[in-house]
Amino acid sequence: MSTRAGQTLGIGLVGVGRHGSRYLRHLLHDLPEVSLSAICRRNVSAPPPCSNVTVYDDYRAMVSDERVQAVVVVTPPSLCRDICLAAISCGKPVLIEKPLATTGVDARTMVNAAQQADVLLMTAHTMRFDPAILRLSQELPCIGRLRKARLVSHIETRANLLPGIGQAIPLGALLEIGVHLLDLVRFITGEGIRTVQCTMAPLPPAAPESRAKVSLRTASGISCILDIARVDAKRVGTATWIGTKGTLTADWVARRVTHTPRDGTSQEWMVESQPTVLATLRAFVQAIETNSPPLITGLDGCLAVEAADACYSSARQGSAVVSVIPCS
Repeated sequence: MSTRAGQTLGIGLVGVGRHGSRYLRHLLHDLPEVSLSAICRRNVSAPPPCSNVTVYDDYRAMVSDERVQAVVVVTPPSLCRDICLAAISCGKPVLIEKPLATTGVDARTMVNAAQQADVLLMTAHTMRFDPAILRLSQELPCIGRLRKARLVSHIETRANLLPGIGQAIPLGALLEIGVHLLDLVRFITGEGIRTVQCTMAPLPPAAPESRAKVSLRTASGISCILDIARVDAKRVGTATWIGTKGTLTADWVARRVTHTPRDGTSQEWMVESQPTVLATLRAFVQAIETNSPPLITGLDGCLAVEAADACYSSARQGSAVVSVIPCS
């Protein structure tokens, strides 16, 4: 799908809550090539964000709106599958905030449907657009062949909520936070995740995990440790990669990248803060306008969820080694 010169791309946004409001602001103010045509939210009686935006309380009606040419989904992930499939059935490109789904089976269903219908599906793994991560990936050749890594994400955050029967169910830290790190392993190494070992506290389904530790190996045997937690203390976000010629560390909270060669000297770069949601939206729009694959595909999102599935399986088995097997 592409728009003709001089025309703007009509976007429909599903979900305008705590995180969706960030997408809403960018769509309204920072993307002149886009027009926000419609939003879908539970409180349909609240005033629209501007006069020319139609407000729906049913996503099926919104994705059928002829003015909506592409759909952005920022809802609890348990809702993403049905919204995605509805948009695909209407031939509308879809951008879905991570995680793509709550299970690998649902994620693979979404990817297969998009492929069969030849509809663009992009996952909003926004960390790939973080300036510290981009600088780290740029500097990777200086540390030689990758051997191992440690990634830490501690966030002072309240749990996102999944719709439940009679109550709201918190989303565990692995799917809410750690799925970013699972995707970054693939992004940085260019390799799939083959095996995982995971511990969680508390252990689902008794309660959603607030902490998860993952030990994984990639296809070539690179060893990665992931430390994921919701915390009351200060936020931490680092990725340290060790190669045959030295170490690179990206700190996306402090906006700093550090290179330490084997001789013990160090070099440091500071990076400017950039809105990753805006970069993600721009990449989505560019993929539509150029009729090209998105920078972060639906399959990328699916593989991260399938790796998370393996982590949950490992934790339930007492931190057993579990192979990451793609859903059919």
